[in-house]
Amino acid sequence: MDKHYLTPLFNPASVVVFAGKVDDPTTQTPQAVALLEALHAQRFTGTLHYLDIHTSGTLADLAQARADLAIIALPPGDVAAALELSGRMACRAALVISSGITAEQSTELKKIARREGIHLLGPNSLGLQRPQLQLNASAAGPLANPGTLALVCQSGALTSSMLDWARSNGVGFSSVVSLGPHTSVDIAQTLDFLANDAQTHSIVMYMEGISSARRFMSALRSAANAKPVVVLKAGRKAAGTEAAQTHSGAIVGSDDVFDAALRRAGAVRVRSFVALFSAAKCLASRYRPVGKRLSIVTNGGGPGVLAADWVNEISLQLGKLSSESIAVLQPLLPPLASLTDLIDLSEDAGPEHFKAAIAAAAKDRQVDGILAIYSPKAGGDATAVATALAEAKRNVGIPLLSCWMGDASVGAARGILKEAAIPSFRTPEAAVGAFGNLAAFYQNQLLLQQTPPPLSTLNKPDIEGARLVIEGVLAERRKVLTEMESKTLLSAFHIPVTTTMLARSANEAMMIATQLGFPVALKIDSPDISHKSDVQGVVLNINNATGVRDAYNDMMQTVARLQPQARINGVTVQNMASAKRGREIYIGLVTDDPFGPVIAFGAGGTMIELINDRAMELPPLNQFLARRLIERSRVAETLGEWRGSNAVNMDALEQVLLRVSEMVCELPQLREMDINPFIVDEHGAVAVDARIVIDHATQTASSGNSSYNHLAILPYPARFEQVWPLRGGGEYSVRPIRPDDAKMLQDLVHSLSPESRYFRFVSSISELPATMLARFTLIDYDREMALVAVVKERTASADGKMTETERIVGVSRYITNPDKASCEFALVVADDFSGKGLGSRLMLSIMDVAREKGLSEIDGLVLANNPSMLKLMRSLGFSIKTFAEDADFKLVTHAL
Repeated sequence: MDKHYLTPLFNPASVVVFAGKVDDPTTQTPQAVALLEALHAQRFTGTLHYLDIHTSGTLADLAQARADLAIIALPPGDVAAALELSGRMACRAALVISSGITAEQSTELKKIARREGIHLLGPNSLGLQRPQLQLNASAAGPLANPGTLALVCQSGALTSSMLDWARSNGVGFSSVVSLGPHTSVDIAQTLDFLANDAQTHSIVMYMEGISSARRFMSALRSAANAKPVVVLKAGRKAAGTEAAQTHSGAIVGSDDVFDAALRRAGAVRVRSFVALFSAAKCLASRYRPVGKRLSIVTNGGGPGVLAADWVNEISLQLGKLSSESIAVLQPLLPPLASLTDLIDLSEDAGPEHFKAAIAAAAKDRQVDGILAIYSPKAGGDATAVATALAEAKRNVGIPLLSCWMGDASVGAARGILKEAAIPSFRTPEAAVGAFGNLAAFYQNQLLLQQTPPPLSTLNKPDIEGARLVIEGVLAERRKVLTEMESKTLLSAFHIPVTTTMLARSANEAMMIATQLGFPVALKIDSPDISHKSDVQGVVLNINNATGVRDAYNDMMQTVARLQPQARINGVTVQNMASAKRGREIYIGLVTDDPFGPVIAFGAGGTMIELINDRAMELPPLNQFLARRLIERSRVAETLGEWRGSNAVNMDALEQVLLRVSEMVCELPQLREMDINPFIVDEHGAVAVDARIVIDHATQTASSGNSSYNHLAILPYPARFEQVWPLRGGGEYSVRPIRPDDAKMLQDLVHSLSPESRYFRFVSSISELPATMLARFTLIDYDREMALVAVVKERTASADGKMTETERIVGVSRYITNPDKASCEFALVVADDFSGKGLGSRLMLSIMDVAREKGLSEIDGLVLANNPSMLKLMRSLGFSIKTFAEDADFKLVTHAL
């Protein structure tokens, strides 16, 4: 049960092939011919059988031919029969390489697979390759070279092209998976397997679409937390613009949302086929995540300047040496060397100069990465410089990239760099772009580690009041809220708004304006008018009652003439925002298919579409994510001291974004929102205008606090936090695990006795590998849960002061089984806390969570020689049986 459920598909010990008669090509499809040629080209490490579905045989005969994986390459009409036959042979996975299978036929195949308990990859797939197993179950050409890079591709043609490119460039793979358009095992499940695959160190993907954002984000976040993931996506087009009713909906497209999703998942996106492998080459070099400061070491000014220009172009920073580093390095370089910005070693530079410069840059705290550029010179030795670079790399702890310009004269040098695992590029721009991917990986990993709760620690919003407003609007069969209703919703979540009152006559408008105080603004109030200024439905800075009366009458006449079908509720009257040097921004919401709600931020005002400033983030947000969202916008440059204006109140602006995040999480009926303009200055922020579009919540989205199914990323489930008394005195807290618990979890494993570690991991490991630690701490709270028991301990520091630290002393977890109805659990408690009731409490708590998720059964494997765990299971009402597949284990189960 510790094996991944897709192991029979990707790591089969035995395979059965249905591809027609092996000795009669006339019975074989083109895919079958290619498959058989691929399978015969090398010897599979497991057992391989070939069967013809038209050959008669008894069930006993089939039982003897049972296999882990069935590979089917037959005409469409024979695939279903072969799949049913695979089920009788107890195959747990099947790969269908047949092409030309319709969507209706695919649906029928999926039904058969579900009935037989088979994980189905395909149909219309090009197949898969596992080079370490010498298994080429594909029609994609020769078996790829072994390596640590996994390729997942949603295009058969590109799969073949990428393999051909990789073969000529010396790139090897741990796995190659080609996914067809109707496959049952999808990209999310494939990622989930690769995240746990020890043979895979990094993943590259070409994708065109996904079916489930929640499952895709869950798998991608899990994979990217354990190893680098690089994505190339096709289909960059805007979505939803035709039906957009707000500014936000008009300027945000699906490709922008996909970018936001990848950032939040910790993956790196590239824009070209070549960049896909360039990024993978750098990320697979096992460099630690780095910042954005790239130092350029060159023996030619021109190439160095080209590299520096591209550093600025892609928003990196030039890594400049400190004055101390310059003082040490300058005497070691040729007289004409310059260290002002670039480390320009001059044309006289030799191997020793490159080596000294790289050593200096590697030690400088102002440098995050180094790019060495070599231009061939008369009398120069490109090979010797490359050798010096390879020697210098041993003492470099930051990314070191190279660019050996030219061709024939530097071929041998590039071979040396490749042997030393120094990523090498032919142009400065390509090298800088590759480092940019490393920097993006670092930034996105910071975003990945954020697991904010749905509600902030700010004052509790009036969620029920907001829902009543929404229910009232939907009861009237309306979807667009008026400005008054929109601002009521914002106020329910404590978002500051200008005082706004609705007037239904010119006299009423004059009285309201007089009470509010001048100057005021008048705006048409209509559910049918999205852009008020387009129909002259906005008048600003009115300073007296006469002006209010005239503006009201003129506005009503003009709007009636320009948009006669619009329903007019009246005119809203509001104070003009008092911030003379305030900045106009907008905060929006758009609902994307399939990622759901996305928060947008950028420059506001009437020219919002023209300015087209947008930065986006998937909810929920915390302060870190809100600050990064602001920083990615172009308007961020104006929020500090700017043209005589004081810096804006960033805390107030971040709080507004947190409040918007609360709205998005708690109100699944929200579809679009446009707060524009939002005036922010040094004193605070206020929403001047707002427009919100709603719709009925989908059936999967609950309005209760326990369900956030409308979100692509499930929030941190703070509701499961509890405090319990500790037997013998004191107390401990039980809460869901967080990514920043990694060190405490590793400390727990270190503190366990060898026996306890063996009972938990069935291994003699003394610590968790990095990938496993990442996998255990950053989890998808929707399909799994890990609860930690935490105690606070007081310890004396070196100076004698007492400090309070937290310690994890127990963990219970479950992960949902592929049947989506049951789950498998694991439990561990620190040896010094054994017998204090932690085990019982952690198990009862994790069972409560599983029960709330709608799971019907929880089970687990316990070593037969672990009497204390078996005793605990009996006391909790678990049934205990012998595990049929291994007598060393007991299978314990409990109905939920």
